[in-house]
Amino acid sequence: MERYKILEEIGDGTGGNVYKAVNNETFEIVAVKRMKRKFYNWEECLNLREVKSLRRLNHPNIIKLLEIVRQDNELFFIFEYMECNLYQIMKNQQRSLSEEEIRGLMSQVLQALSHVHKHGYFHRDLKPENLLVTNNTIKIADFGLARELSSSPPYTDYVSTRWYRAPEVLLQSASYTPAIDMWAVGAILAELFTSCPIFPGESEIDQLYKISCVFGAPEWNTFPEAKDISRLVDITYSAIQPADLSDMIPNASLEAIDLIKQLCSWDPSKRPTADQCLEHPFFHVSELVPRLPGDALKLSLGPLGSEPNLELDLWTFGTSTDECFLGLSLAVKPSAPNLGISLGCRTRLLDMMICPSFVEHSQQSVFWSLFPTNHHLITTSAAEPSLSLSFSPVSTPSIGVSQSTGCAMSPFQSSILDRPFLATSAGFQQGHYL
Repeated sequence: MERYKILEEIGDGTGGNVYKAVNNETFEIVAVKRMKRKFYNWEECLNLREVKSLRRLNHPNIIKLLEIVRQDNELFFIFEYMECNLYQIMKNQQRSLSEEEIRGLMSQVLQALSHVHKHGYFHRDLKPENLLVTNNTIKIADFGLARELSSSPPYTDYVSTRWYRAPEVLLQSASYTPAIDMWAVGAILAELFTSCPIFPGESEIDQLYKISCVFGAPEWNTFPEAKDISRLVDITYSAIQPADLSDMIPNASLEAIDLIKQLCSWDPSKRPTADQCLEHPFFHVSELVPRLPGDALKLSLGPLGSEPNLELDLWTFGTSTDECFLGLSLAVKPSAPNLGISLGCRTRLLDMMICPSFVEHSQQSVFWSLFPTNHHLITTSAAEPSLSLSFSPVSTPSIGVSQSTGCAMSPFQSSILDRPFLATSAGFQQGHYL
């Protein structure tokens, strides 16, 4: 340890103390973790869970173990240095984190967690203090309670700080899965919006009660392997009304609320994996069409302060992804000059057709409906998805107006609507369609 100069203590955990130090040879700033117990041989050191897991896990969002030093039966871990942890950021933040900032942090955590689980481990102690941050990079640290997925139960019932402990652990289930890490992710995600723990239980029973106050009581058969199911008796038979999570976290989007609910499901089998979370709409907001109140999405284009000369309605048909397709209606005033719009969507529609559907003579506007010629979705591999529509004045006396508007559609690349999130439209009465 002569190569390192201790600068200051930055942490004190159950397993050891953490110091900020500098390498006297390279002048690199590092974090030194000094274990509290004694180690009398190298085999004992190398069998530590933290050492075994970190030697196998190499990921940009997992803390790097640079060196292990044993001196005078004391063990030191030399880690890369990170400026602070997530708890300190929330505590010292002058303002609430924006959803964009939260999304950036949590996507990194989930990518790291996916790597951990795919390599046969689960962390078991995820909490804000164990998520280290430098600038905009976040890394999972403290693998002291990490365990291999292949290890045999029974598992210890003391894992993770109580506020982030999954219900199956609180109920002393004989075995559990990486879903306990996903529960902790849900609790951390909620806390990032509020800067306060969502389940601040004062005991294990109180912890279960606080979870029930948010999500309601679980079904009895949710935890068949629980040793202490009696802890749920009073909770289950009390008249607890679940809270509205949107009221508890008013600054969170509907997508964020939905993801928290999924992650904090009582049933471990219903919690999404890290990879599934990364596919959730919360992490793909740039691909979503903005939704307006009500059941219609309407976009109006025109000069500022004037009457809109283009109106566009979007809706979807079908209830499942396999049968859902896009519908689109346009209203264009014929007096408008050439118009061009670009609609950035994700779609699997290949063939669209356009037909005049309604003429409002009093407004001198022509409406079209765009809909697929084939209702079956077709999967293709494409580059950037786009739909481009252009409009120019044309003469169409056959539809009974002196001047109308033609519509031409340029080729577009498919791949939208991996999930049916577009708003439904009731903007036109059925009788208006031809």
